[in-house]
Amino acid sequence: MLPGRGTMLYLGTRWAPVLYLGVAAWLSRAADCPVCQASRTLPALCYGDPSPAPAKGARACSWSRPARPSRPPNPRQPGQCFPTSLLCLAPLLHLSGPLLAPAGTSCLARPWTDPLFFLSPCHLVTTPSPLSAPTSAPTMKTPSGPEEARRPASDIRVFASSCTLHGLGHVFGPGRLTPRRGLWAVAVLLSLAAFLYQVEERVRYYGEFHHETALDERESHQLTFPAVTLCNVNPLRRSRLTPNDLHWAGPALLGLEPAEHAAFLRALGRPPTSPGFMPSPTFDMARLYARAGHTLEDMLLDCRYRGQPCGPENFTTIFTRMGQCYTFNSGTNGAELLTTPKGGAGNGLEVMLDVQEDEYLPVWKDVEETPFEVGIRVQIHSQEEPPIIDQLGFGVAPGYQTFVSCQKQQLSFLPAPWGDCSSRSQDPDFDSEPSDPLGPPGPTPGPRPPYSLMGCRLACETRYVARKCGCRMMHMPGGAPVCSPQQYKDCANPALDAMLRKDACTCPNPCASTRYAKELSMVRMPSRPATRYLARKYNRSEAYIADNVLVLDIFFEALNYETVEQKKAYEVSELLGDIGGQMGLFIGASLLTILEILDYLCEVFRDRVLGYFWNRKRSQKHSQKHSSTNLLQEGMGSHRNEVPHLSLGPRPPTPPCAVTRTLSASHRTCYLVTRL
Repeated sequence: MLPGRGTMLYLGTRWAPVLYLGVAAWLSRAADCPVCQASRTLPALCYGDPSPAPAKGARACSWSRPARPSRPPNPRQPGQCFPTSLLCLAPLLHLSGPLLAPAGTSCLARPWTDPLFFLSPCHLVTTPSPLSAPTSAPTMKTPSGPEEARRPASDIRVFASSCTLHGLGHVFGPGRLTPRRGLWAVAVLLSLAAFLYQVEERVRYYGEFHHETALDERESHQLTFPAVTLCNVNPLRRSRLTPNDLHWAGPALLGLEPAEHAAFLRALGRPPTSPGFMPSPTFDMARLYARAGHTLEDMLLDCRYRGQPCGPENFTTIFTRMGQCYTFNSGTNGAELLTTPKGGAGNGLEVMLDVQEDEYLPVWKDVEETPFEVGIRVQIHSQEEPPIIDQLGFGVAPGYQTFVSCQKQQLSFLPAPWGDCSSRSQDPDFDSEPSDPLGPPGPTPGPRPPYSLMGCRLACETRYVARKCGCRMMHMPGGAPVCSPQQYKDCANPALDAMLRKDACTCPNPCASTRYAKELSMVRMPSRPATRYLARKYNRSEAYIADNVLVLDIFFEALNYETVEQKKAYEVSELLGDIGGQMGLFIGASLLTILEILDYLCEVFRDRVLGYFWNRKRSQKHSQKHSSTNLLQEGMGSHRNEVPHLSLGPRPPTPPCAVTRTLSASHRTCYLVTRL
């Protein structure tokens, strides 16, 4: 450290005395000050007041430096000069009283019992030496260092010089406006406009929510076998009908008038109704179909699944619009779903059925419920959707063996706004006259099945018929009462047919569904030798076997399956990638550049908005402190010519230092003042 250079020393708590003595001795040797050398404990202050003489045996500091241009003395500061002096140096050795200080100054009071000591930022104050200019004592102007010339962080030039946004430093650089700077400004604006245009186009394309459909084929080691629903084309057996059934269901199902009942009974081979016949007071359509419909025990001659025998216990009874039907592998009541590890014939379901053509009702009139064909209606579907066999089933004729090769297809659709799929099942119940419209709805009797397209249509039909007729048909779900035969004829059947013609139900596709593509082939059966064998086995005639027996074989073609999946054509990640690419191409920015801009805006808000209120509050405090400082300076005139001293006794209270800067009031701060 050279004489005349300001220094800032930071001393810790434990090693502060040792370091302080070493630095003080080095400073005293460099300054070659006799007064400082006389002490040898603390660096005394060589003050340059020419009026008092130095102590006996001491001499004034002999070094000097060229005189600087003088200016009128500061009226607020006395004209004393002090070379290489330590001002307000806090005591380390529990000294009482201030260190040597120039006349007209005094030190901050500091508690001597504080063991911690910090020599914190020492402000530099320069004055001309009295040795080089004995006739005057003007003060020198404080040099402005790099920190003094630093611009605030909220300055646009400071931000432009460090921001990673390309071209911004050329636009807001130092200096006046030049054509080069104007061209850079035009280039930056054009690039920014192109970038914003591309961003707007990409955001608009993303807002259109395009999707694409991907078709893929996948392999599997094992597939779940589908549900297979079987219905006889004839809904009621003629041998099970009674005069009471004809009285209630004859007009609705067969189109019979009461006067035609006797003739119809003769066509059935039944005796006419007795004169004292009395119909039942009520009639249940579901019980009629359960009693008079074809039973699986009578129709099923043989059943095998993957070569293993099966029977009626593997089927579930279900009501459809065709009457009583039976579903294989339905999975209801927690039953385990059957799977198959192989494809091809013999690895699926194979059944031999008797259609019981001799039990078919006679065609009395040409009505919709009268069947003209003979055989079995079959629908292959997933376990999640109910069968709509009257619309989606295919027919199997007797006298043939029908092979059905299936291929599984998994469909996945997107919800809104990319698509229109839905996964919320609908409640088929409809309360025609709620007791309390404002009250909460009644609890659902059980868990709703998964959403499916057929389930949605069936629930929609149920609500429509219940709204129109106040009842539901027997194949419809829900808690409404089953319609009577007269309600079937007068309301339910006409309303349902009209609804199907208008296609009044709007059901979105399920978000996930499974369907099965089918390929059918058939051969005649049985052969003549097989006819004789089957006639002996089932105790039937060969003609009956040829006219009533059929075989149905359902299997997977292979264990691979197709997936049809809707995907978003433009993801959020792709949008961000496109915006990032356009940002880097046109303006050379990145995500961190956006953070820099946000940080700059925070600095502007802090300096320009919050700083306004801070400065206003600081000015009020400064005005109060300035008035108190003037009063202290007026009372310091009597101590101007006193010689500073060292004392080991109790330290008297001292007023604050009269320096050009406002000293901190912290008890842990002292200031080192040196002469340049």
